[in-house]
Amino acid sequence: MNYLKTVNWLFNQLPIYQSQGKSAYKKDLSNTLLLADYLKNPENNFKSIHVGGTNGKGSCSHMLASVLQEAGYKVGLYTSPHLKDYRERIKIDGKDISKQFIMEFVKKHKAFFEENSLSFFEMTVGLAFEYFAKEKVDIAIIEVGLGGRLDSTNIIIPELSVITNIGLDHVQFLGNTLPKIAFEKAGIIKQNIPVVIGETHDETEAIFHKKAKEQKSKIYFADQIVNKVLDSDLKGSYQDNNIKTVMKSIEVLKASGFNISNKVLKSGLLNVVKNTNLIGRWQLLGENPKIVCDTAHNKEGLTYTMRQLKDECLADIHIVFGVVSDKDLEKIIDILPKSANYYLCKPNVLRGLDTEKLARVFEDNKYKYKVYNSVEKAYLAAKSNANQKDCIYIGGSTFVVAEIL
Repeated sequence: MNYLKTVNWLFNQLPIYQSQGKSAYKKDLSNTLLLADYLKNPENNFKSIHVGGTNGKGSCSHMLASVLQEAGYKVGLYTSPHLKDYRERIKIDGKDISKQFIMEFVKKHKAFFEENSLSFFEMTVGLAFEYFAKEKVDIAIIEVGLGGRLDSTNIIIPELSVITNIGLDHVQFLGNTLPKIAFEKAGIIKQNIPVVIGETHDETEAIFHKKAKEQKSKIYFADQIVNKVLDSDLKGSYQDNNIKTVMKSIEVLKASGFNISNKVLKSGLLNVVKNTNLIGRWQLLGENPKIVCDTAHNKEGLTYTMRQLKDECLADIHIVFGVVSDKDLEKIIDILPKSANYYLCKPNVLRGLDTEKLARVFEDNKYKYKVYNSVEKAYLAAKSNANQKDCIYIGGSTFVVAEIL
């Protein structure tokens, strides 16, 4: 199989959460452990940092990778989902995994994958771990896919665990209260491995303290410790919490023997996009009118981005907006600015919410909107209607942003 056929096989062979949702979720690590054993446990051959949380884990992962690259380390980076190309999920020093490596990995192990009905996510995690081990990275930043305790990435023993924050997202898998979700996220805290928590919440702080005590792990709450926030090229006021989390994480790594100067820390934070090729985080796509896209897709994330949008835009706001079908719109509709003009669309994935249902919520809450039959048409309409001093925001779902990029 060539690269395109190989990737199509990965996507189509088995259910994947990214496109299908709940039916692809497995509450079990047995397949991941089976695969790791079959691959001779590549995850044991490199150091790692495990990053979980509801919002900000992607940004924090890229920031950590950038800082460590600036310090001279060979850095692997595993994140999900991708926006444009499957290879974005697996990088070393900002460069995507090669097409050749993916093709050879799938060809070599395809029979095993099929025989054991491995999921897309399990296969991709195995691919990442094999790649990092064979390329002899000094350290890999591993982002949790969903939850923590039962996530396929949770077979590593990292140098540090990081949990950015807790919010009500993926409640159908993780529980419908913050303490239940925190319990799942806390599952990445390992025996005698320090953990940095990005944000303190009254409802979840005790959960993390209890888990850390059980595991004899030192625990740090970044927002209680870090006061001064360094600058970063990742824009958006919501990045302040992520920067604090990264600053404390680097401090913990330094104490364990990593050589990272303050100059390197500053440089790494200022060159995240350049070093890691991150896209989709408050990304500026145009000026006059100002066009911004962001992958925030839940209450906590959208609260920050909408606040940023209102702060930065003094003229009319045009919002290209679409979501997936398992999104609880009633919990996010009040966050969206009432005065904005909305261009409603359905992202082109199985989980995309039909515009008819989306429009009903906007109608009931008396928002100004029009419906379009594709993300592209919604975007073109927004550009056509916006004046030079206006702002266009594209978001609501990672998949909406992916189609524009």
